[in-house]
Amino acid sequence: MTASRTALIFDLDGTLIDSAPDLHIATNLVLCDEGLPEITFEQTRSFIGKGAANLISRVMAAVGLGENPDDHARLLAKFMAHYEGEPANTVLYPGVVDALARLEAAGHPMGLCTNKPDAPTRIALRHFGLDRFIQAVASGDTLPQRKPDPAPLQHVARALGASRALYIGDSEVDAETARRAGLPFALYTEGYRKTPVSELYHTYVFDHFDQLPDIVARHGPSVEA
Repeated sequence: MTASRTALIFDLDGTLIDSAPDLHIATNLVLCDEGLPEITFEQTRSFIGKGAANLISRVMAAVGLGENPDDHARLLAKFMAHYEGEPANTVLYPGVVDALARLEAAGHPMGLCTNKPDAPTRIALRHFGLDRFIQAVASGDTLPQRKPDPAPLQHVARALGASRALYIGDSEVDAETARRAGLPFALYTEGYRKTPVSELYHTYVFDHFDQLPDIVARHGPSVEA
């Protein structure tokens, strides 16, 4: 595999977009419909990162509902029905579009690796106009494996034809995915991370997307994907 520029693979939630407000609203709509107590925004935010099914599992535990598979399937279906529409309260992180435009102009192929289900992933990309930058996507239901398994990240790297790749994400899951894939990792510190930066695998750290093009420009040859 060859590529003239390092391929850049992004996480979505907590990295390119702040979706916690819409996730919180959808979650509490489900709980209200079920006659269950609502959870706080901070709780919802802490449950993000391993996909919708895991979020619902953690919500069920938080409200004392137990682990009944039928309950989980019902709540997950209701959650997805509320969440799969156009994002109303989700926002882009500052500088994302400008950074991606600069990276595109520099010739970097770009992809996405997320645990978010494919339908809301595609809707979000179109809604924010990010689909024009993203050439390959692995969502939470693209493969049998999900992050932190390295398979989805490796899948995107292959789809981009990348001999060199840099993963950009915000969370413990992203850091572990990059580590397992043997890829360098740029950690965005303004997302949903709960662990101190010093305790996470990373190659670069940044707190605003206007810093990312310079990081990429300095980045040398990396491990083959």
